[in-house]
Amino acid sequence: MKQLVLDLGAEPAHSLETFQVGENAELAYMMHLFAERTSREHFAYLWGETGAGKSHLLQALAATPGSRYIAHDAPAAAFTYAPDASLYLLDDCHLLSPKRQVDAFALFNQIREHGAYMVTTGPVPPGVLHVREDLRTRMGWGLVYQIHGLTDDQKIAALTQAAEARGLTLSASVLPYLLSHFKRDMRSLSTMLDALDQYSLETQRPVTVPLLRDLLLQENPPAEPKE
Repeated sequence: MKQLVLDLGAEPAHSLETFQVGENAELAYMMHLFAERTSREHFAYLWGETGAGKSHLLQALAATPGSRYIAHDAPAAAFTYAPDASLYLLDDCHLLSPKRQVDAFALFNQIREHGAYMVTTGPVPPGVLHVREDLRTRMGWGLVYQIHGLTDDQKIAALTQAAEARGLTLSASVLPYLLSHFKRDMRSLSTMLDALDQYSLETQRPVTVPLLRDLLLQENPPAEPKE
């Protein structure tokens, strides 16, 4: 039963529909326009804390036809414009190496020349991003959105809805306990909800705080005392 959470398998596919909107209604609407290539703006930069949903949105957009997802450590060829790609998605811009910053700068110019679209992400606004000045300017060309993370109440509401969709009954104190004793980003919380569902079925026990505590203990067993 060890490592139940880590053995759940591949992450579910991300989609714009499964993005927890919270206070990001305008951003979510604009990402649908980028997916449809109907936005009047051709560039967008998304920033926010880890786990806020930046990569979720980029991977959701990457599932649309004619899109190219580009990781910060992708090879140079990934930064080359191609006629069959109309939407480019550059993740974690703050991690670009000096060479890839040059490639990204060139790609920005090619995308603008051909009327394609681009969405980029980083942890801070483009004006204070630690990249070369000309690239930082390009990242501020279009829309700039801060992704606001969900409040605890919004996380609990989203997880409750997800549990109900699974037919999973949670005792009232389970989710508050989970938020205070586990990782707080929605990806990790959703993964733990899946694990709780599986663990409850395997042990034939209801999903209560004692069950959650047992599962958390399996994932992080106490260190054995040194002799």
